[in-house]
Amino acid sequence: MSEQSPELRRSWRCSRAWTRGPLAAVWLGAAALSCALPAAAQTPAAPSEASSAAASSATAPPAAAENSAAQNSAPAGAQGNAPQQGGGKISGVVVDSTGAAVGGARVTLARDDGSPARQAVTAEDGSFSFAGVPPGAFHLTIESSGFAAQSSGGTLRSGETFAVPQVTLPLATAVTEVRVAPTQVEIAEDQIKEQEKQRVLGIVPNYYVTYVRNAAPLDTKQKFELAWKTTIDPVTFIITGAVAGIQQANNTFSGYGQGAQGYGKRYGANYADLVVGTYIGGAILPSLLHQDPRYFYKGTGTTKSRFLYAIANAVICKGDNGRWQPNYSNLLGSLAAGGISNAYYPGSDRGAGLTFENFGIGVGATAAANVLQEFVVKRFTPSASNTTNNPQPQKPQGPISKAFGIFVHEGL
Repeated sequence: MSEQSPELRRSWRCSRAWTRGPLAAVWLGAAALSCALPAAAQTPAAPSEASSAAASSATAPPAAAENSAAQNSAPAGAQGNAPQQGGGKISGVVVDSTGAAVGGARVTLARDDGSPARQAVTAEDGSFSFAGVPPGAFHLTIESSGFAAQSSGGTLRSGETFAVPQVTLPLATAVTEVRVAPTQVEIAEDQIKEQEKQRVLGIVPNYYVTYVRNAAPLDTKQKFELAWKTTIDPVTFIITGAVAGIQQANNTFSGYGQGAQGYGKRYGANYADLVVGTYIGGAILPSLLHQDPRYFYKGTGTTKSRFLYAIANAVICKGDNGRWQPNYSNLLGSLAAGGISNAYYPGSDRGAGLTFENFGIGVGATAAANVLQEFVVKRFTPSASNTTNNPQPQKPQGPISKAFGIFVHEGL
């Protein structure tokens, strides 16, 4: 028998299939369709596979079909912040240093592959989780108000549920910068201690001059302390005794007489003048009028400007606000001391005329003493060279204060 062609053998197999079983009519149509295909066509699926495919298509629910279609239509690699199917899961718990859960903490998940970061917020029990996380290294940053941020990380394998070790958030450390600076009173107190070391020839107290150009102002207590220490210094008693002796030798204030009684009266009068003048002109009025009773050494400029500065300081002074102003404390203090002295001087040495005469002499003596302070005394005051400038903020000056300042610093 000659060899049959493939088309005839296929037709023969198809015709034999008609005799098998009760589905002959169905198979007959399928055989006819198969026989009509050209030789290059693929062999049709086996009857059992075709039947399964048909049954699956017929019984698939509509929702599943839509999901399948949506998955097939999604562009490859479009993950964003959404969880990916087939990925792993990361979960953990955030607590504070006492072990209490921290709810509302922000947890940020970052990966090394450059994909967008994802965020989650802890629940009331402190738990958090990320689902659908692709495998690979990851990093977590946990932040919450009032706590210091913490970080954690690890490597997630495909399909793994990674439990992050419990994260403890410590309280945030508050950084407070504290600048400790001495007060004006403390600065002035240090400067007074230096002034109390000032002694001409190492002996005579020279407390009422400051070699710090912008010295801190004195408060009321410091003004009275300076007056007190001046009046009780041993050298003060010695000088007062020397002056009383000279007066007795010259029979000054003859109404006091001679002898020990006369000397005692002269000594008492001189010491009373010193105490009254020092307290009224150096403590009481400066405290009430807010003026500085000290002489501020200039030490720079021409000889003329320094001379005029020293003379001017008999009638002007620095206020506690740093401005130059009339020296009411010294002027009124001299008048007051002169008026009070009428109570203990001899009758021949009393009266308003003598009081004003002594006032004028006192102002002149103050000017002369200032000139000596400016040009001579510092040279014989060993501790004066130990003082340094202490810059103080300068307040705006009014026209009167400016005029005094020009006169004081530049002269006429």
